[in-house]
Amino acid sequence: MFDVNEFREVLMSGALISRRRLLCGTTLAFAGLALPIPVALAQLKDALAAQIGSPHRSPGNAARDKFRKPYEVLKFFGVTESSRVAEILPGSGGYFTEILAPYLAEKGLYITAGRHEGVPQTYTEDHKRMLEKYAANPAVFGKIQVTKFFKDDYEIAPPGSMDFVLTFRNMHNWIERNEIDGALKAFSMALKPGGILGVTDHRGRTDMSQDAQMKNGYIRQDFAIALIEKAGFQFIGSSEVKANPKDTKDYPEGVWSLPPTYRQKDVDRARYEGIGESDRMVLKFVKR
Repeated sequence: MFDVNEFREVLMSGALISRRRLLCGTTLAFAGLALPIPVALAQLKDALAAQIGSPHRSPGNAARDKFRKPYEVLKFFGVTESSRVAEILPGSGGYFTEILAPYLAEKGLYITAGRHEGVPQTYTEDHKRMLEKYAANPAVFGKIQVTKFFKDDYEIAPPGSMDFVLTFRNMHNWIERNEIDGALKAFSMALKPGGILGVTDHRGRTDMSQDAQMKNGYIRQDFAIALIEKAGFQFIGSSEVKANPKDTKDYPEGVWSLPPTYRQKDVDRARYEGIGESDRMVLKFVKR
């Protein structure tokens, strides 16, 4: 199987590829020519892989691909170049923003539903950094539309206009803060009939109640599905692409003991590095 991360590392290092590889029955020769990453990946795989391998991405985000599996996740949800996508609270890190903004720029639409004015200062500062990031690279981020999100207080997109609403590792916060009902209402309002809600989050233990592990940042998968279906969505599938059986979900600082947070800093850091990022559920729902 072709390894996107390996190919990126080879090209980013400036190395020349001189050997032949067999891919999907076709022999591709790179006779000492290192192609620009977007062009090379587009030829070898597709446009989504090209954006994932593009040099415009920050090294820190690209390093997390082995855990976050952006290609597999977005393909599972069904996002295409012509999709209309709203991502909820991507923040200044912009992991998926770096991929989706250029991928959707020509044929689709990408909305980032960001912070509103009433949040704590740390969040408003992060929102400011997010906008500065967009402004600093208009070639990549210039077509992003920015809206506000807080429960259902704002329209994240014109009603019934979006093909996808995507949220990554936010649901546990909304449940803990009693904001989840409003959030799901906002998502339903933004989606067109038949539109897709894609959710990923830290997957909780099945031998503990949801209340018992809420403070650790984990959500039981059955609990999440029932909660979202109660809001009127239909569960249509899950993916195990981000499963991590090494995650025992019993750490002193909850999920935040693991990378990339390392809340315990150097305490047991090697152990947590060996575990990797959390075991995550990837859930797909359709608006009825």
